[in-house]
Amino acid sequence: MGRGPSIEARKNAVDAQRGKIFTKIIREISVAARAGGGDPGGNPRLRSAIDKGLSVNMTKDVIERAIKKATGELEGVEYEEIRYEGYAPGGVAVIVDCLTDNRVRTVADVRHAFGKFGGNMGTEGSVAFMFKKLGILSYAPGSDENAITEAAIEAGAEDVVVYDDGALDVITAPEDFTAVKEAMLAAGLEAGFAEVTYRADNDVAVAGEEAEKVQKLLAWLNDMDDVQAVYSNAELPEQ
Repeated sequence: MGRGPSIEARKNAVDAQRGKIFTKIIREISVAARAGGGDPGGNPRLRSAIDKGLSVNMTKDVIERAIKKATGELEGVEYEEIRYEGYAPGGVAVIVDCLTDNRVRTVADVRHAFGKFGGNMGTEGSVAFMFKKLGILSYAPGSDENAITEAAIEAGAEDVVVYDDGALDVITAPEDFTAVKEAMLAAGLEAGFAEVTYRADNDVAVAGEEAEKVQKLLAWLNDMDDVQAVYSNAELPEQ
């Protein structure tokens, strides 16, 4: 019988992953607070970042310290927002949104990732036009379709998408996301997952070795500390 990793090794791996998530959220809080002020009541982007932090059990002290560093009350690091675009194998379009304190390091790391898995970086705007920014609130199969649809329309959502397995997505304009999310919550309809994201107008199907390379590239990029989000139009085979 084979042996798996020790309890300590598994715990260390979980702690490392949690640390990466915290790093990304703290950077997002910092940039949001610097751009729009430290009051989440008047800064929807900051409020969204704080909600993300709280959802992964980040303490309020950690969140407040990140805000104070960003607004100059404490000494902190300044992060720059950068977007990189490119293609993965099979003509899959990829957007990589980063927050970094070292642009030279980050562009080198992103370029290395594309090259390592058979892709290539493109110029600014080369793939972004294929994607639309929108808010998504996702509900699991078995959720009350009628109640969600009625509440979403009342809240000002743009669309409700019902999937074959019964799952639902409520689609909003980016600027309406917070208001719709709060209205759904007030109606007792908390989404299992909610975020402002980018979705491609059309997906590109990949399979076999190409699909493996695309999956590895996306995973590699997502694992980088400087990377906040990765978007692609890949239609990958079901696992």
